[in-house]
Order: sequence, then structure tokens, then C-alpha cells
Amino acid sequence: MVKGKKIVATIEARMASTRLPGKIMFPFAGKPDLEMMIERVKRASLLDEVVVATTTNPKDDTIATLCRRLQVSHYRGSEEDVLKRLVETGKSVNADIIVETTSDCPVIDWRHIDYLVNLFFSGKYDYVSNIIERSFPRGFDTQVLSLKVLEKVERVAKDHAYREHPTFYIYTHPKEFRLKNWKAEGKMFWPDLRVTLDTKEDYRVLSEIFDHLYPVNPDFSAEDVVDFLRQHPEIVRINSEVTQKNPHKELRRDKKI
Repeated sequence: MVKGKKIVATIEARMASTRLPGKIMFPFAGKPDLEMMIERVKRASLLDEVVVATTTNPKDDTIATLCRRLQVSHYRGSEEDVLKRLVETGKSVNADIIVETTSDCPVIDWRHIDYLVNLFFSGKYDYVSNIIERSFPRGFDTQVLSLKVLEKVERVAKDHAYREHPTFYIYTHPKEFRLKNWKAEGKMFWPDLRVTLDTKEDYRVLSEIFDHLYPVNPDFSAEDVVDFLRQHPEIVRINSEVTQKNPHKELRRDKKI
């Protein structure tokens, strides 16, 4: 614990993703995506617990089984209302501070988690992340906030876009919350790079990363990923045309209804 607060990393995971169903069980270096994600997140020294936030959909029984095998906590809640599910997940393990992650970021770096947790406690912040202003490659996304702030958002944020993207309301309402963004510098500044898992092209890129880096060092860093991809632009091109789902567009659509 830091300053008497229980710090819990949540990993949102479900089998029924729209663009690439079942992706969290796609293998990397012989392990399912979700298992690899758990392995990498658990290395963070400032975490007290890791919990998987999954759904009550029977398809997600597979996730519950994996969590039991790995002896990792899990909570099953609403499939569509991710915000509510995340709040309930935090409450289920008595979390004070949430490190929010998603299962499509298997190369997430525990060093980023520790850095952002320390940054969170360095000031009177409500929310700290590396995504308010996109500067890091997409796939290293890490967000730190208090459960109390998340509960407040759950009470006031009603639009579908806010319910599907749990922290979206926070960083789009800077006058209501004390925010801090960690901006990438030097070689890590590469906002157009995708190392996240959302399409078949993304899977090909991530497979190349794990095939080359994991056997040499299972604890490879974000810098190792960037160095490898800067040396292999042909791999970067595989998913360079993939577009990311935009919650801002969803919100505008919600308000027209």
C-alpha cells in the first residue's frame, strides 16, 4: 500500500469484442493474451492486487476459468455498462485506488504503472494517465484514479459513450477534476503507433513483438518494443491503416438521439 491506500489494477476483459471476437484468448508466445496481460501487470511493485473485470455473459466463463487457474481475482458484471462493472469490481476487492487497464494491451509495461501511481500520489490529483494527450504508442495505456472519483462518475455520467468508456467523462471534464497527463518524450513519442489488439492486423504486429522479444527477456520494456519496431518498419506498416474507435463520435451520436 502507498499512504495506506489499497491499489488495485483492473483488467477489463470479455470474449465478445465486436471487431475481433475471442481476441483475449489469442496466443502470444504460447500464452493467451489475457494471461500475458496479467503476467505483465502483476510485475508492478506498487500494486496490492490485480482483478479481472469481466461479464456475466456465459461466453466469459472461459475468462473466469483462466482467472481461477492463475489464482487471480475476477468480478463478473454488466457487459454493456462497463463503468458500472468497473465500480463494482473495485468495490469487490475493497480498492481505494484503481489502475485501469484493458485486456487489449498485452505489451503494457509495469514500469509505467509504478511511475503513474507515484505521480498520482505526488499531488492532489483525481486522475493521472498517459492518454489525456496521446503521445505514447496506443497499447501502453495506463490510468490511475480513486474509486471515489469513479463512483462519482458512475452517478452523473449517463450517455452511452461514458458508460462504455469508464474514464472518458473524467478527462473530458477538466473543470470538474484535477488531472495530470504524462507525456512521452524522445523515442517513446510515437502516438501513431499501434501495439494494441483490436484487429487481425494488430494481432500480427503483436505476434511479431512477442516472438522476437519474449524468448530473450519475458520482462521486455516499452522501450524494447519501440526499439524493435523502429528497426522493423515493415512490421509497423501491417496495421498502420487501422483506425481506432472514437468515443467522441459516439458521444455526439448519443446526443442526437
